[in-house]
Amino acid sequence: MSVTTDDRAFRERMERMEALLQKAKQFPDPQVRAQVQEIVQSLLDLHSAALEKIVEAVAAAKSAGPALIEDLAQDDLVGNVFLLYGLHPIDLETRVRQALEQVRPLLRSHGGNVELLKILNGVVRLRLQGSCDGCPSSAQTLKLAIEEALYAKAPDIAGIEVDGVVETQAIVEPLGRARVALAMVPA
Repeated sequence: MSVTTDDRAFRERMERMEALLQKAKQFPDPQVRAQVQEIVQSLLDLHSAALEKIVEAVAAAKSAGPALIEDLAQDDLVGNVFLLYGLHPIDLETRVRQALEQVRPLLRSHGGNVELLKILNGVVRLRLQGSCDGCPSSAQTLKLAIEEALYAKAPDIAGIEVDGVVETQAIVEPLGRARVALAMVPA
C-alpha cells in the first residue's frame, strides 16, 4: 500500500494537532487550559452535528444512500473522520477482516496466512499460519504487511497481539493519538 500525498498531508495535520494539544495541556494557567479545552470540544461538537446531518441525509437518499455512506467510509480520510465522530458505518471486526483479506494474497505468496482469533477491548489477536508461523521474519511480516493493512482499515484498534510472536506490536495511528490527546477535553 502506498501512501498518497493526501494521506501524508492528513497524517501531518493530525500530528500537528496532537502536538498543539499536548502543548496546550502544558499551559501554566488553568483557566487558559480550560478555555482551550472548551474551544476544541465546541469545534468537535459542531463538526459532529454537521457530519451526523450529512450522514442522515445521504442515508435517507433511498437505496443508494447507505451504499454511498459505506463507499465513503472506505476512503481513508473520510473513514478516519467518521471514526473520530463515531459515525463509521462499518464495525471494527468487519474492518479488521477486510484488512486481513487485503493482505492474505501477499502472505499466501510466501506460504503463510493469518487467522483472526478475537478482538477484545480494541486489541486484535491474530495467529500466523504456515511458513510464517515461528519463522524469523514473522515479526517483519506483521510489521510490514498485516500492521499496515490494519492501520489503514482500522486505525482505532488499540493494538495487535500475534500468537507465535514474542513482542506485542501496538498500533498508534495519528488519529488514535489525537483521540488520546483529545481525552483532555471533557466529554
